[in-house]
Amino acid sequence: MTETLQDIDWVAIAAELAPVAIIDEPVLVKKRSRDFFWYSPILNAQLKKSFGDLVAQPKTREEMAHCLSVAHAHDIPVVLRGGGTGNYGQAVPLKGGLIIETTGMNRILEIGNGFVRVEAGALMADINAALIPQGWEMAMFPSTQDIATIGGFVAGGSGGIGSIANGALREKGNIIQLKALSVEAVPHEHVFDAEDALQIHHAWGLNGAITEVTLRTVPTRDWVGCMASFDSYRDAYAAGYALATSKTVARKLCSVVDARIAEYFPRLKDHIRDGKHLLVTLVPREDMEAFGELVSAQGGAVDLALGEEERAAKGIPHVFEFAYNHTTLQVLKSDRSATYQQIGVADPSDVDSVIAVEEAIGDDVWHHHEFARVDDTLIAADLPIIWFKDEARLREIDGIYASHGFTVWDAHTYHVEGGGLKDADYRHLAWKKRMDPKGLLNPGKSRAWEMVRHLSADDIEAKAKD
Repeated sequence: MTETLQDIDWVAIAAELAPVAIIDEPVLVKKRSRDFFWYSPILNAQLKKSFGDLVAQPKTREEMAHCLSVAHAHDIPVVLRGGGTGNYGQAVPLKGGLIIETTGMNRILEIGNGFVRVEAGALMADINAALIPQGWEMAMFPSTQDIATIGGFVAGGSGGIGSIANGALREKGNIIQLKALSVEAVPHEHVFDAEDALQIHHAWGLNGAITEVTLRTVPTRDWVGCMASFDSYRDAYAAGYALATSKTVARKLCSVVDARIAEYFPRLKDHIRDGKHLLVTLVPREDMEAFGELVSAQGGAVDLALGEEERAAKGIPHVFEFAYNHTTLQVLKSDRSATYQQIGVADPSDVDSVIAVEEAIGDDVWHHHEFARVDDTLIAADLPIIWFKDEARLREIDGIYASHGFTVWDAHTYHVEGGGLKDADYRHLAWKKRMDPKGLLNPGKSRAWEMVRHLSADDIEAKAKD
């Protein structure tokens, strides 16, 4: 059956979706059509008027399969949505249609030796809360763990708190298995193990509706949230590099934050020294003495060091809420004229290059670096606060970074190829052809798909080998 969206009777579709719960109130549908794309003024202008037509809220894989079957029968575009914490419009329905909200599929199915198996809509915070009493914790999680779902993280994320110790999400062993439904008359659940799961990971829900995730876990430790302060950004960055490469101090987070950004952290007032650059980290309690010595050797001081119970008693946020893109959010809470970018540092050990590009760009860019490990290699990424003037200035800033040997992973595009993870690999699109032959999942988010959608899955996959 072929219909245009203008022809669709959404009241009839809602009835056909029964017994799945639906949301049809326009104000609520519009809210479910948004994620954190407004971090980017460019994306905000492009996406702020893109809305779905109806929201379905399945509670089981059978209900999700029913939703996909109805969408297939009526050629309805589908966008999968978890907590809506993506920054690039991953959960925004460019073509309207059906939004499938997965948060009702939230069961923790199995906790085993070094793994956890959960439904796609389970919240990251709930998973960690279930793991820790059994001696485990997630290998990594985003700073938005309180509202982010595991399916959304796998479909749209790449790393986070824990990546300095355990690598990127895509590294061998971190994703053990994914299960995803196809969009067909009778949807089938496909199992993707290990390497094959990478074709579903970070594909923004383009090539399958994730139903279940099995991830690696690691033994839990008594982590202490720490903030150390420094007189210069050079010293803070050097301390971050020293911590990231330390053989004596373990860490689950290693962030460096410009003092001007720290002024937007009012809940830390009287806990950290004013006007200082910060090293933000999580260190195991048994390594605290060595951490203090490391900070002192770099000319800094440990201002804040709280275990989980101490932190909760004082009412202070987790330190990771001042890291990754939560740092951007802290500024945006006060001033919406800010934005950010994603920059790869060519040589994490070269603090001179970091300071040189800072001086070349100017005062409308405030730097913030995250250290992580990818393929067992230390990387550093700059997620700076940028005081947005216009797109011309933003691209000038990108150019200055590039001229200094830095890599720009553009945060201001809603195409999956824009961030650098799927830009030259057609294998995930071959799976899209198999799993979503009509191209109904998240349409408009892949430039490459529009060029190959007419091909067979085997021919698409062959392009990956060219």
